[in-house]
Amino acid sequence: MPQRAVEVEDVQYEARRRLKSLKIEEWRVREFVTGTPVPDNIRHLALQIEYAAQAIGRLSPIPADYADDVYWPRVW
Repeated sequence: MPQRAVEVEDVQYEARRRLKSLKIEEWRVREFVTGTPVPDNIRHLALQIEYAAQAIGRLSPIPADYADDVYWPRVW
C-alpha cells in the first residue's frame, strides 16, 4: 500500500507537539500575567523549533522521517 506524501501540516503539527512539551504557552501566559519574561533558553529553543519547522516544510519532498530528532533542535 503506498504511503501518503508528507505535507506541511504534518510538520507544523510536529512543531506544535514539541512546543507543547516545552510548555511554551504556559511560559507566555506567565509572562503576560506577571511581566516576568520567558527564560532565554526556553525562548531560544522555541524560536529554533519554529525555524526548523519552516525549513523542513520547504523541503521538496519533505522527508518521511521528518519527526526524527535529527531534524529538530536538541533539548538538553
